[in-house]
Amino acid sequence: MAQYAILIFDNAEAGDYTPEQQAASQRHADDLVDSGAMIAAYALRSADTATSLRGDVITDGPFIDSKEVIAGVCVIEAPDLDAALDLARRNPAVQWGRGGVEVRPVAGSIPPSAR
Repeated sequence: MAQYAILIFDNAEAGDYTPEQQAASQRHADDLVDSGAMIAAYALRSADTATSLRGDVITDGPFIDSKEVIAGVCVIEAPDLDAALDLARRNPAVQWGRGGVEVRPVAGSIPPSAR
């Protein structure tokens, strides 16, 4: 099985998830765990808590200014990209219209037969 990172994006100005959105996100995570696909998952604090480094310069805030920020990341196992996309498509962030997800293979995890 190959591993894929799912980067979860959200609108930087949308504010925190509502309790209903938090519950939907938790149900999706629980489904991934129950299916055996979930390797790890982390929700990130808001982008204004970020500290960025460029060479010797340290600044408060995200690395770049953007209307969308990475709100969380999870790593899953799936037989191929199509299966990973199917799991990612079920993420509530895709349905809410305020963000979305990006799926990337984890370097070195894809067996030659799945490429």
